[in-house]
Amino acid sequence: MKISFKTAIALTLIPQFIIVKWLATRTDLVEKYYSMGIYPIISNFFRLLFGWIPFSVGDLLYFSLSVLALLYIVRKRKHIWRNKLKFLENVGMVLAVTYFTFHIMWGMNYYREPLAHKLQLTPNKEYKDLLKFTERLIKKTNESQLQITKDSSLAVKIPYSQKEIFNKTIDGYKHLKTIHPFLAYNTPSLKKSLFSTGLTYMGYAGYLNPFTNEAQVNDLLPNFRFPFVAGHEVGHQIGYSAENETNFIGYLVTSNNKDPYFKYAAYAYALGYCLNDVRRTNKDDFERIMLNLNHGVKMNFQEMAIFWNSYENPMEPVFKSIFDTFLKANNQTEGIRSYNAVVLFLVAYHKNHPL
Repeated sequence: MKISFKTAIALTLIPQFIIVKWLATRTDLVEKYYSMGIYPIISNFFRLLFGWIPFSVGDLLYFSLSVLALLYIVRKRKHIWRNKLKFLENVGMVLAVTYFTFHIMWGMNYYREPLAHKLQLTPNKEYKDLLKFTERLIKKTNESQLQITKDSSLAVKIPYSQKEIFNKTIDGYKHLKTIHPFLAYNTPSLKKSLFSTGLTYMGYAGYLNPFTNEAQVNDLLPNFRFPFVAGHEVGHQIGYSAENETNFIGYLVTSNNKDPYFKYAAYAYALGYCLNDVRRTNKDDFERIMLNLNHGVKMNFQEMAIFWNSYENPMEPVFKSIFDTFLKANNQTEGIRSYNAVVLFLVAYHKNHPL
């Protein structure tokens, strides 16, 4: 029986899936030939192509394709109903092309060698080390907050525009390159998302568009959180896909920035994750160390809680569940909880690099 061209493309999903899962077992090959070979060329090309454009090309691409797909389904609904197999063939072809494009453009980074290997880190799971580090981080965060505000009761207000924060993030990566050369960031493409309202309702602070290689930040975020998210999304852009790794890269670039507001943003963000881990392990320790935290820092934490709570909606858990499934399907077995695993990196890193 003769197979149509569309069916042939759709059927490539099977060998594509097998190849990707095989490569997941060969992180050395992915690291050498894709993450350090093919991907930097692709990434730099698209950042050069779209980086100078002040708005998100990727957002417009998503919007246009979504509208076209919806119009097609509405206008062709009767034809689709009469030709169900043909429609499924078209869907299969689109999925096969999308699957291939996603992995060649960025997605294979999910299967590269772990960041811990390059940093020679062994993730630290010892609770006593976590507690000791969290206490030190509280002191560091307090010092940073007091340096800026001169009053321990005042929340930190970052005075920069979002464009200025982007520029300072880029400068931060230039400095980070002198410490960790493999985290160099060339040809920037860092933008505000056109769909920030939608991202907020879904519970997301930003994302990397894998098809245009634009790092995008939710521009509704309070400035207190903006520097860290910008650093995190650039971490995705330079080829690190695991959320715990890009959380750590975001921390490294923001905490090593010369700007005191950036340092505070990094310390406070890391502290939030550490405090959550302490609270889950020992509530008595949590309540004790929280007494040492400046009221101004607590005010910043409250600011973020109020922001996210104001956008809570019944669909947010659905979007989070979809993203959780996506992460698990792409070599992140912890799913959305992998964000929290940054604590293991923080404790291990600062054992060799004291705060």
